[in-house]
Amino acid sequence: MSGAAMVGLGTFRPRRVVDNDEICRVLDSTPEWIQRRTGISTRRFAQADETLAEMAATAGEKALADAGASPAEVDRVIIATMSQVSDDPVDLPSVVAARMGVRAPAVQVSAACSGFAVALRLAADAVTTGGARTALVIGVERMSDLLDPTDRSTAFIFSDGAGAVLVAASRRSQIGPAVTGGQPSLAEAITVRCRPELPDRGPVIRMQGPTVFRWALTELPGVVGQILQGAGLTPGGIDAFVPHQANLRIIDAVAQSAGFGGAVARDIVEQGNTSAASIPLAMERMRSSGQVKRGDLALLLGFGAGLSYAGLLATLP
Repeated sequence: MSGAAMVGLGTFRPRRVVDNDEICRVLDSTPEWIQRRTGISTRRFAQADETLAEMAATAGEKALADAGASPAEVDRVIIATMSQVSDDPVDLPSVVAARMGVRAPAVQVSAACSGFAVALRLAADAVTTGGARTALVIGVERMSDLLDPTDRSTAFIFSDGAGAVLVAASRRSQIGPAVTGGQPSLAEAITVRCRPELPDRGPVIRMQGPTVFRWALTELPGVVGQILQGAGLTPGGIDAFVPHQANLRIIDAVAQSAGFGGAVARDIVEQGNTSAASIPLAMERMRSSGQVKRGDLALLLGFGAGLSYAGLLATLP
């Protein structure tokens, strides 16, 4: 076997559902404005027992079950996250692997909202080069830990959750090469750091929304075109477009600009923006709702902080 494929999918969505009315009890905004600007009607906030490690391990276990695989068959664990803070284990991947009963190397990727796509390509490389028979990729976030509930740029956007896929060897390549890039000069458009005006808080996220919006609409259609051109395909040859769930207006604008006629992921409406977890969460909602099926060809596109992007074609598990 010389290829790699996603063979199992699992997710974890926190129990607590937070609607726009609840957000606006603290934030100086209205539910209608939030939905109009972002498309978000609800999001999930993790409770104390829904830690990064717990959410990641649960999603990973579901991905193994979906693939009919056991923890003993996992040769690599790759976790993508940007929301690990001081209360979490120093080596989150090892803790997750231990909770799952996996005895294999476990590493972490920090590429923000592009993290899942980056980790997926790393997993495919490990499998296709013979470094591993299987690799478990997990995107997990507790973005609510980074939120200032009074900040009008972020308080209503971000959310919590986890999504995982098992990558295994296949006779043909079912995970394409990644197209990556970005604009480092815009790194300050999304930041996570301690703020002097919030001395009792840990790191908080801040975002220059209009800057990110303009960059995405300018940059991403060309990235989509580059991915399709590299595979010799047109938008009509793609069954599904699964972008990072950043903002519904961005998702719809890029899909329309690219000419996608197939299914488009819009998990953001009910789930919000879960950064590195958003692509697998969106894949799961599309599959469970019947929008897509196993074996469909999808274009996965992560983008965000950096500002950066990573996209590729892959057959859905």
